[in-house]
Amino acid sequence: MRVRPPVVVLVGTLVAVATGGAWAQAGGQQTQSITGAEVKGLAPVSDEILQVELPKAEEAVLDNGLHLMVLEDRRVPTVSFQVILIGAGGYYDPPDHAGLAGFTASLLREGTTTRSSVEIAEALETLASRLNASTDMSLQAASLNGSSLTEHLDETMALAADVLLHPSFPEEELALFKDRERAGLIQERTRPGFLAVERLAKVIYGEHPAGRVSPTPESLDKTTREDLRAFHQAYYVPDHAVVALAGDISMADARVAVERHFGDWANTGTPQPTVEDPPPIAAARVYLINRDASVQTNLVVGTQAINRTSSDYDVLTVMNQIIGGGATGRLFLNLREDKGYTYGAYSSFTALRYRGDWDASTEVRTEVTGDALAELLRELERIRDEPVPNQEFQDAKRNIVAGFALSLESPGTLLGSSVVRHLYDLPDDHWDRYPERIMAVTREQVQTVAARYLDAERLHIVAVGDGAQITDALTSFGAVDVYDDQGTLIETRGAGQ
Repeated sequence: MRVRPPVVVLVGTLVAVATGGAWAQAGGQQTQSITGAEVKGLAPVSDEILQVELPKAEEAVLDNGLHLMVLEDRRVPTVSFQVILIGAGGYYDPPDHAGLAGFTASLLREGTTTRSSVEIAEALETLASRLNASTDMSLQAASLNGSSLTEHLDETMALAADVLLHPSFPEEELALFKDRERAGLIQERTRPGFLAVERLAKVIYGEHPAGRVSPTPESLDKTTREDLRAFHQAYYVPDHAVVALAGDISMADARVAVERHFGDWANTGTPQPTVEDPPPIAAARVYLINRDASVQTNLVVGTQAINRTSSDYDVLTVMNQIIGGGATGRLFLNLREDKGYTYGAYSSFTALRYRGDWDASTEVRTEVTGDALAELLRELERIRDEPVPNQEFQDAKRNIVAGFALSLESPGTLLGSSVVRHLYDLPDDHWDRYPERIMAVTREQVQTVAARYLDAERLHIVAVGDGAQITDALTSFGAVDVYDDQGTLIETRGAGQ
C-alpha cells in the first residue's frame, strides 16, 4: 500500500556479508557474484548532456490561499486536474484511528448534500469524465484527481467542488464501504508482499506515522459518520492546497473556473502542517513471517535513507539505478540472469518531507532462500566497497536521463514535476538541470553514499515464507525474530538470540 511520490526512483517505501554486522556469518555460502551476464544489442549513445528548458507551469495564489498551477498544452482537447490537500493525508491520522484519512478520501464520492453516489457516477459517465480521491497511510496530502474533455470541464469541476466541499458521508454508504474494506483487509494478510512491507515499515519507522501501512479492522469498525465529518472539517481546507491543471486550457480560463467553483472555500488560518523524521533505526536484524507450505520466499532488505531535499538525492538515484534499476540492475542480472533464482529483483527508495526508506526485494524458490539472500547482500557489499566500472556507471546515468527525456512528452508528467518543485521548495530550474546533475555524479560519490546508507549495521532483512524450511538458512545471517501472519512475535531463533 505504500505510495511512492512522483519522480522518485522506484514511486510510490543493502548489506555487507563479510565485514561485521548481523550478517557477517553468512553460513559459508561460496556462490560467486555475477560474472558472465552480458547486455547486448545496445544502441549508439551520445556523450552530450541533454539540454532542456522545460515548459513551466504558470502559477497564481487565489484570495483564499489556493495555489493555482496551470500547464497549457493544446494538442488534445482534454484537461486533467488535481487538488492536493496538504495536511489531509494519512500521516495525520489520529494515533488511535489509523486509516481515518483514507476512509474520508474514499467516501468523498459516495454522496454530497445535493447528490447521491449513483447520481455522481451517472453524471461522470454522461460527461465521460473521471473523478476520484485518495491518500496513503504515510502521505501528508490527500488528492482529488479528475479529467474531462475541454467542453465538459466546467461541469466536471462543479462535480469536483461538490464532492470535495460538501460530502455527506451517508450512513448506508459507510456501511457498504466497511463491508468492502473489511474483506480487503482480510485478503491483504494472505499476500506475502504485504506482510513483508508491513514488517519492514515497523522496523524502519517504529511508531512514526510512516510505520503504519494499513488500517486495522478495529479502526475500520469504530469509524462513524461523525468521525469522517470532523476529519473533513479540520483538514480539508484551502490554506495550503494546490490546484493543478494540465492540457487544453489557459491560466486565465483556469483561474475563472477555479474561482467560480472553489472561490467560496473559506481560508481557515490553519498553520502549515509539519512532519518529523522517524527515530534512528535500530541495529540490523533478521525477521521471518512464517507462512506454512509456502513454495517461495519473499525477501526484502531495507533501511532508512533520505528526505526529498537531501543533497544526496541525485547520487542515491544513480546508486539505486546501478543496484536495482530494472532489467539492467545488478540484482536482476545476478539473481535472475546469472543464477536463475527469481523472475526479478529490484530496488527503490522513497523520499518525502521526512526521512524515507531504501529497499531491495525479490521473490525466490524456497530451496534457494539462503543462497539468494547471500547474493543480494553481496551485491550491496560490492557497490559499497568497490568502484563501479566506468562503462556500467555511464550506462546507468544515461538510462536515467533517457527515461527522464521520454517522460517530457506527457503534459501530466511535466505538471507533476512542477508540483513536486513547488511542494518541496526546489529551485525554479531544478528539472532543467536534472540531466546535468545526474551526469555530473561521480563514481566516488556513489561509493561514498553507498557506504553511508548501505552500512551493514543499519540494514534489516525481512523474509516471508515457510519457516520449517528456511529458518536455518536465515539464522546464518543473524538472530531471527519469527512472527505469524498477524504480526505477532512467536519466538527468536539463532545467534545467541
